[in-house]
Amino acid sequence: MLFEDILGLSHIKNHLTTSADAGRVPHAQMFVGPEGSGTLPMALAYARYLICSNSDGENRIGNAVCNQKFNTISHPDLHFAFPVSNSDKVKSHAISDHYMEEWRQFLKGQPYGNLFDWYQLIGIEKKQGQIGVEEASEIVKKLSLKSYEGGYKIMVIWMAERMNVSAANKLLKLIEEPPNQTIFILIAEHEDRIIQTIRSRCQILHFPPLAEDVMADALVRKGLEREVALRVAHEADGNFNKAIDLMNNDSEDLVFEKWFVQWVRSAFKAKGNKAAIHELILWSEEVSKTGRETQKKFLHYCVAVIRQAMLINYKAEDLAFMRIHVDGFQLEKFAPFIHENNVLSIVHELEDAIYHVERNGNSKIILTDLSIKLTRLLHRKAIIA
Repeated sequence: MLFEDILGLSHIKNHLTTSADAGRVPHAQMFVGPEGSGTLPMALAYARYLICSNSDGENRIGNAVCNQKFNTISHPDLHFAFPVSNSDKVKSHAISDHYMEEWRQFLKGQPYGNLFDWYQLIGIEKKQGQIGVEEASEIVKKLSLKSYEGGYKIMVIWMAERMNVSAANKLLKLIEEPPNQTIFILIAEHEDRIIQTIRSRCQILHFPPLAEDVMADALVRKGLEREVALRVAHEADGNFNKAIDLMNNDSEDLVFEKWFVQWVRSAFKAKGNKAAIHELILWSEEVSKTGRETQKKFLHYCVAVIRQAMLINYKAEDLAFMRIHVDGFQLEKFAPFIHENNVLSIVHELEDAIYHVERNGNSKIILTDLSIKLTRLLHRKAIIA
């Protein structure tokens, strides 16, 4: 991955190259951005820029042998850590090194991919991966060795918010005072989920969502017609990973749409209707059979739909990007039921459900309880001024 391969973000590329050329490279950096914004591709391009430099400094990516190692993601001075869990392949004590073959496949095929894509690739989509203390011990061991080529050693920690407290505490001293020419690049979507002592030791770069025209240009290069590419880019809302999924009709949102529509239709019918209550219970059972990551992703999707409906209800259609493709369901007709008298309560209940699912609560009970509460909230009347 080269800087020229990364979509947009010219100001961040310029900042990274300028500081590197001037010899001002912070030993601990954190790239924070939403899904599909390019944080991981940027880290790969930046690592290549730092490591594949000629000794005279005239051409920072002129070392052909070094570049070949980066092309195959096998450079000995570039290390990775990412969330993993035990699987059919790794029965116990899973660490990143056990999944390096899959990781290389992921980086080549889905550099803008999300955590769920990664979990699916390694077969742990029904589990919650983490970066644990055994991973931290491996990081300490790797970075205690000398650089293979005598230059920078770089540790890229992807989805750093999945680092548990024990791992974070074990790495704290190393991040604060790493060996000479050792660079940490932590990549996160939610920096507030990383302990403050780690955040305070990193220089933080915030990545914005990608611009629609930048994504549309990339989709046109992949074969879409301009008009279709613009529509897909708008619906993706700055997330290039989602744009690719929509282009390939492979987005998990298509499944989530069906679940959401079935859910709200049953919730509307459930007032005084025992059969509809039974439908909600069956719906809860169906969704609870999926993995926790799927459930969390679906609930986050529901939060996004509710917010979009509120924007439409309050005539801010220009800010609404989402489309629901289920026949017979129109977000514009659903929007009037999301208003100032229930929107905060609905979002609170969804976020509360996410919290309990993440902490291994009984999914069926959580979703059934959420469904009953949604029934009451959707029937709540708007406040008439």
